Amino acid sequence: MFSNEALLVSAIGQDNTAAFEYVFRLYYKPLCGYASGLLNDRDAGEEVVQQLFVRFWEKRRELQLTGSLRAYLFRAAHNAAMNAIKHEKVKQAYMQHQVHETPVQEQPLHTLRAKELEREIQAAVMKLPEQCRMVFRLSRMEELSYREIAEVLGISIKTVENQMGKALKMMRANLAGYLNIFLFCFLFLN
Repeated sequence: MFSNEALLVSAIGQDNTAAFEYVFRLYYKPLCGYASGLLNDRDAGEEVVQQLFVRFWEKRRELQLTGSLRAYLFRAAHNAAMNAIKHEKVKQAYMQHQVHETPVQEQPLHTLRAKELEREIQAAVMKLPEQCRMVFRLSRMEELSYREIAEVLGISIKTVENQMGKALKMMRANLAGYLNIFLFCFLFLN
């Protein structure tokens, strides 16, 4: 159907759903097998790959691959699976801490605070300019290195550094008031 990966990626970048479907059909099962093996969970592996393809479609216009599409997708699946593992470990550690350290009546309040903080962080991320937001998400949520971010976005490492600095400065400014209140409540009202 498509003669090479560059044309395929270009077609997807131009909203060609047939090209996207071709990539999906070609790589979905192998990626699911890979992610499921890393996670030791078939359903979790499928969920990781489904989210990977959602993000791939959402970023299709910015995507500029320097290597192979296959390598990019498998690296993305690997990173997403590792993030899921890390997230699960943090969740388990938090649950262990909550069981051993927090009285039962305080757990809902801590959960509410954590959810509120998460909402505020997401709102602050959405206020970032587009390129800052992409760099921030790739760095902090996808845990890509600055070099990997530069490759994915097709920009220089220096630009990644500048955009990340700008993003962090804006995040601190956007969350400053909220974090002060949150820390006060956490430290003095418990």
